[in-house]
Amino acid sequence: MLAVRRAWNFVSSQRLNTLEMTNGIGADSVLECVGTQESMMQAIHATRPGGYAGYVGVPHGVELSGEELFFEHVHLHGGPAPVRKYLPRLIDLVWNGTINPGKVFDLTLPLNQVAEGYRAMDERRTIKTLLRP
Repeated sequence: MLAVRRAWNFVSSQRLNTLEMTNGIGADSVLECVGTQESMMQAIHATRPGGYAGYVGVPHGVELSGEELFFEHVHLHGGPAPVRKYLPRLIDLVWNGTINPGKVFDLTLPLNQVAEGYRAMDERRTIKTLLRP
């Protein structure tokens, strides 16, 4: 069993080829957290036959061919992202400096530029925007 303890940003120029890293096999489990057609297909194709591709939240505009999914031999599972349940506590932990959100927030903007933050995420210029007062 391959245990990978790293996360990759498949949008970045630092993209690593999962098949090369696994000697042509693919990863045992892949988690897709973006929700686009491209990211879903990358997750499915990076998963080994018999492996698991999971997604969080509701994919937007993603279409899957049943035949293609069948011949990939990949288990595909998804579920809701209960953000509202955890968000207040996580915000407190970030504001207090208890946790560092790391590379998830790769753009910091003042609150009055919230529209630019959403635009940057929509255009895939950033992963997530951290808004400050």
